[in-house]
Amino acid sequence: MPNFHRKLERSAIGFVLAIVGVSAIGGFVEIAPLFTIHETVEQAPDMRVYTPLEVAGRNIYIREGCYACHSQMIRTLRDEVERYGPFSLAVESQYDHPMLWGSKRTGPDLARVGGKYSDAWQVAHLINPRDVVPQSVMPRYAWLKRNGLKTDDLGLHLAAQRRVGVPYTDDMIANAGADAYGQANPDSPYASGVTARYGEATNVRAFDGSAGRLTEMDALVAYLQVLGRLTDAAQKTAAAQE
Repeated sequence: MPNFHRKLERSAIGFVLAIVGVSAIGGFVEIAPLFTIHETVEQAPDMRVYTPLEVAGRNIYIREGCYACHSQMIRTLRDEVERYGPFSLAVESQYDHPMLWGSKRTGPDLARVGGKYSDAWQVAHLINPRDVVPQSVMPRYAWLKRNGLKTDDLGLHLAAQRRVGVPYTDDMIANAGADAYGQANPDSPYASGVTARYGEATNVRAFDGSAGRLTEMDALVAYLQVLGRLTDAAQKTAAAQE
């Protein structure tokens, strides 16, 4: 075997061919399962897409590096299910580009945090985490409530998501900015358009506690409050296994 390696390493062409061969095997192992992905991803007819405000919140979540300390994938281990809720299904992430499963938990998993706490709790936690969780090591994000949310490019974000398979309609893309404002301002004339396009179950309220002004805090809280609630497929799977 040592002689084989010595001969291979002294032959440039042979060494290149060996690298190509090993890379091809690795590529096949990674790519082949994608041809059967339709058989492994669960069906969720009730699955809805993120609203423009939730997309903006997800972008802020990524921008601030929240995924580095919080995972969004509950494994099938008993202790995880008992702590966080039903284990995550592949279908729940079908509209996540990129996915935010993560692997590190400096903070708790957030896959099912939607609706677990009130908007006021989420705002207080983001402004100063130690006000609600004294032992928290999470940094403050108080500026999110001061920063106005940029909405003029939200239509482009939705259009980009459609290019990778998220079923946004032309109407959703054209009204992205207005829908973002309307979702956080329930008394505005734009609020009805949000529920018409995204469904009656869509959260429409002043997420940061202050109506009339759209902030980055509105967007991030709106996103957090929908995690684990885009479909009830996981809950149905858990109930069927009991």
